[in-house]
Amino acid sequence: MWWRRPQAVLKYHRNIVRYLIKKERNPMSGLITGLVLLALGALAAASSLVARRPDAKAYIELMIPYQGWFGFITCLWGVWIIISAIINLNWFGYVPVWWLTYLATGVLIASLGLLLGYALLTKYILNHSAEAVQRGEQIRAIIVPYQTMLGYAAIVLGLWTIVATFLYRIV
Repeated sequence: MWWRRPQAVLKYHRNIVRYLIKKERNPMSGLITGLVLLALGALAAASSLVARRPDAKAYIELMIPYQGWFGFITCLWGVWIIISAIINLNWFGYVPVWWLTYLATGVLIASLGLLLGYALLTKYILNHSAEAVQRGEQIRAIIVPYQTMLGYAAIVLGLWTIVATFLYRIV
């Protein structure tokens, strides 16, 4: 059974996980990613959050002027996380929960970044090709109905990422 591994396999597995964690350049990058997910989730679900908690409006209004640039940068960052997760597919064999968290984080950051920074993305990246603008609009049209749900998912995943950052440091 998978839960009754011999001690030698557990020791080997533990050493591989330690190697993967030591290989990481910034050990607290998960904390930064979790905080970015919380901010993206708050911006994406702003109308719903303000309806539930009117005192949150003041904090969300502080972030709204920077929403386009924040979305633009995080969309590119999310694409990079997705590429990095695919490159590091071998993590799935050693730390599958962390790899799935990593991939889900990339997908959420890229999709919410696309929603929040779409105007700047079309202005600076997609404007060179009419086909790219059309494809970007199609992707945006698919994601827009789920914006509030994606915002709440980003808040939950952001909290989990912060917790998992500390959980997976202790090996």
